[in-house]
Amino acid sequence: MRTLPNPARTEEHRAEAPTSRQPARSRRPLALPLAVLGLAVAGAALGALQLGRRAPIGVSTELAIALSLAGLLLAVGICVRQVVSAGAGEQLLQVAGTRWGTARRARRTASRYAVRVTPPPDHPPVPDHPPVSGHPPVSRSEPELDVETVRAAAKEFLELYHGEDPHAGPLEPRLTEVMREIDTTGTYWHTAEELAFGARVAWRNNKRCIGRLYWHSLQVRDLRTVSDAGSVAAHCFEHLSTAYNGGKIRPMISVFAPETPSRPAPRIWNELLIRYAGYEQADGRTLGDPRYRAFTSKLIQRGWRPPERPGAFDVLPLVVETVEEGPRMFQLPDQVVHEVPLEHPELKWFADLELRWHAVPVISNNRLEIGGVSYPAAPFNGWYMGTEIGARNLGDSDRYDMVPVVAERMRLDTSHEATLWRDQALVEINRAVLHSFTTNGVTVTDHHTESRRFLIHLEKEQRAGRGCPADWSWIVPPMSGSQTPVFHRYYEADNQVPNFVNDPESTCRALRGGPPAFP
Repeated sequence: MRTLPNPARTEEHRAEAPTSRQPARSRRPLALPLAVLGLAVAGAALGALQLGRRAPIGVSTELAIALSLAGLLLAVGICVRQVVSAGAGEQLLQVAGTRWGTARRARRTASRYAVRVTPPPDHPPVPDHPPVSGHPPVSRSEPELDVETVRAAAKEFLELYHGEDPHAGPLEPRLTEVMREIDTTGTYWHTAEELAFGARVAWRNNKRCIGRLYWHSLQVRDLRTVSDAGSVAAHCFEHLSTAYNGGKIRPMISVFAPETPSRPAPRIWNELLIRYAGYEQADGRTLGDPRYRAFTSKLIQRGWRPPERPGAFDVLPLVVETVEEGPRMFQLPDQVVHEVPLEHPELKWFADLELRWHAVPVISNNRLEIGGVSYPAAPFNGWYMGTEIGARNLGDSDRYDMVPVVAERMRLDTSHEATLWRDQALVEINRAVLHSFTTNGVTVTDHHTESRRFLIHLEKEQRAGRGCPADWSWIVPPMSGSQTPVFHRYYEADNQVPNFVNDPESTCRALRGGPPAFP
């Protein structure tokens, strides 16, 4: 990872990545007037001396001589600039303007390592673009598989695995076996050890996740023989219970059947295993989570029946799609949905808002890519950082938008923005989240602690001789960013494999409820 001294965080640094360098504008149109000006200065000065008068502007004779020489040199220099090649002229200008060039290069260097700042979504960071490495990842949505791409990706992964794990055994026999299998079937089957290693490294390579310090502790559930919708749903429910672990959240992934040339893999439509419905009201407002209003509407059209009295925190059903069965809906059992009611340590009225949030953030619509093998159904979880709930899910204006509500209950001056009422209310919402999770014995972390942990992770990766990709706009918390150490750095944001990929089609299904993967 490359780090640079932190320049002032101006809008220039925080806007977007710079475009490629443009050629300097030609200065030749100004050459002729400047040459004439130089000759005029020289002529005026010399003329004054020849007539026995003082030079123009009342300067001394010595200065008149100096001006004449300067004018002649300026004229000659500009003429030479016209005659010599553009490359030679640029060298002369660079010699004359070293300081200016150095300052300009410094500005370009700072700009080159700036990052595009885009608002992250509310859930734990995951990539939304396919990873890029020496070999592009295999896209199983394409009708034909590129066997050579699979072979190259498999070789790259196996070299990584055998290079990092001293217990993996010799590389060549396994590589030969895999290449033979790919030539025969178009894909290959990971060993249990390869699968576990690949899933953990995918977390390690996830440039949008701040909580990667514990990547090696990810528990991997090998469910690759599970492919029907009912069994996938049942194992997802089991995942929720096992990962909850009585409140001591376990990082966990459940890997279902892979995509193969002979059979498409199952898909999970939901963005997370637990999400809340959004109901459009007659006045245009939303009861519940506006992010899932379209998704909720589509599920109702497909036959889902909301509670008799809809509320702001109704758990959506799980949608699993297979090529044989199409999309099927499964209501989550109450015993696997662990939620935390939100209270404030000092503001007693906060409980009257009846806010709550689920305990285990299981991301479920990402594709796991390991060595050319794609696992579209591989739900995984860590634990919540408080700001994901307080600043994003509850705080964003296009989500639950609780900041104005809390500000009003706090009797803050909301007449103008300079009172910073939004900031005050947002802090108290986040305090309530941290307080409530902690008092209920559910694992949660604050953004200051997690930022320091991320720097520990960076140091460990550097000592191991590995790069650590990171997306600044995701790593920096959505609240009090400049007060965290991760703010004051630049990062390499390249994509690496193995990794988690969020395909545009899966995002569309998660937010709009379709179209199906297998129409």
